[in-house]
Amino acid sequence: MLDVFLSASPVPFSRLGLIVPKHGRTIVERNLLKRRLREIGRRRVLPSLAVRGLSLDVLVRARAGAYRGDFAALAQELGEAVEELCSRGS
Repeated sequence: MLDVFLSASPVPFSRLGLIVPKHGRTIVERNLLKRRLREIGRRRVLPSLAVRGLSLDVLVRARAGAYRGDFAALAQELGEAVEELCSRGS
């Protein structure tokens, strides 16, 4: 549902970027998905990176299937993707 990319941040803290293409959806659906992803990043992803002492830029691109995912499924997928990418980089 999501493509996740990490890179070193030029600033001393982690940042989150979102790309949510239209995929033939309405603006209401698109904004709901953006709000969900932003909240997951703010509450889960960025704090987990801060606890580890990492300053990374996290870029999340939503694929068409992300519109069908609920909050829990999106949170799980994003969390697992960031964990995997962080463990690969170490």
